Amino acid sequence: MLHLRKEVEKMPIITKITFQKKNTDRYNIYMDYGKGEEYAFSVDEDVLIKHQLKKGMELDEFSLNEIGYQDDIRKSYNMAIQYLSRRMRSETEVRKHLADKEVEEPVIQEVVHKLYDYKFLNDEEYAKAFVRTQMNTSDKGKGLIRTELKEKGISPKLIDKALEVYSREAELSTAIRLCEKHAQKYGRDSSKILKQKLEQMLMRKGFNFDIIQEAISETEIEKEEDEELAALKYQAEKAKRKYANLPEFEYRQKMKQTLFRKGFSFDLIDRYLSDEE
Repeated sequence: MLHLRKEVEKMPIITKITFQKKNTDRYNIYMDYGKGEEYAFSVDEDVLIKHQLKKGMELDEFSLNEIGYQDDIRKSYNMAIQYLSRRMRSETEVRKHLADKEVEEPVIQEVVHKLYDYKFLNDEEYAKAFVRTQMNTSDKGKGLIRTELKEKGISPKLIDKALEVYSREAELSTAIRLCEKHAQKYGRDSSKILKQKLEQMLMRKGFNFDIIQEAISETEIEKEEDEELAALKYQAEKAKRKYANLPEFEYRQKMKQTLFRKGFSFDLIDRYLSDEE
């Protein structure tokens, strides 16, 4: 912000105005405060025109402060436009960006108002675009998308409206696709543990209980008996290396406990241990 020098009694006069070589939209203002010409400040072209700054013009302290305030708004507005040019942003993101650049709150308020006037900011459209992008490029459920929009400062009302873009059918399809993909990944687990892992994975992705249960029911996770036994053998081989040197009774107990925790039934565990003997 510009300030008139208190010690000067004579009102300062603009003596020269030149454009900046590296930024032709900004102008350097030279003034005489009573001791000869010196550089005073620079302003944006819009501010120069608005205040009709010209050589020989006298400026009091109020005028200097107002010019400085308007120029701060213009510089911060240009900063915001540059930030928005990379991709759409929410109002909260723009406010944070300007605050991080040490722009004062009254200036931020004016910039945000100006951005809305020129349609550069629109939280409703931003939220809808964000949901569509997440639908098409990610494997997230509505719950996780809702959290991310909330973190970006979007109001609950606008979030609800934006999430209408993401139909239940599309969300269920995404959840089923995830289940099928991870069912192969966890193929060496028991059916019980596989189901638990799928439920946990879908919860982390932001799907609700109904979607999770329906997606799992649409996925073939119940193994045939020979497949379940093959999975048990795989887990048993890993456990055997740990308990192989124990006495027989203790070995059998440890194996039973470990394999039961892995989701296998006692009948299948007993059959494996009997076959092993």
